[in-house]
Amino acid sequence: MKQWRRVGWPFVWGAWSILIVLQIILSFFLYKPGLPVLRNIGWITLAVSAVFGWLPILAFRKKGGVSKGKSYIQTTVLVDSGIYALVRHPQYMSGALINLALILITQHGLIATIGVVAVVLNYFITLKADQELIEKFGDDYKRYMQKVPRMNFLAGLIRLAGRRNRASKRMC
Repeated sequence: MKQWRRVGWPFVWGAWSILIVLQIILSFFLYKPGLPVLRNIGWITLAVSAVFGWLPILAFRKKGGVSKGKSYIQTTVLVDSGIYALVRHPQYMSGALINLALILITQHGLIATIGVVAVVLNYFITLKADQELIEKFGDDYKRYMQKVPRMNFLAGLIRLAGRRNRASKRMC
């Protein structure tokens, strides 16, 4: 993390933003029919990314203690249910899924290279976000981090099922 401080987070954010926009634009020009199965998986991945991109807005508005007229990201309450019971950073995960989807849809080396670099930058951004959220929510967020993975929704599903299973056994 220290090496990124020297470069500066605004640069990392800016580079990530430029890369994802560049990847989207170039995908229109570099698209050529490739393996249909990969292309179809890419389209499904893109649809899943939309779910992980939009559900957090609804969750924060409903449960995040956002003041009327404020941005949905200005939460005052730690949200750990719904989509946030699966992954800590669903919108960042959505961005990574968009990168992956475009790689699969276009099946072009340049798109893949841009996408991989964007995913790496995205990962570093989530590390910074975790630091900021620890500062904002303290030990509650640290406990949340132990229960919910950063962006791995399959691990999140497995952990959530385990938590629910343990809770149901306690009730019996």
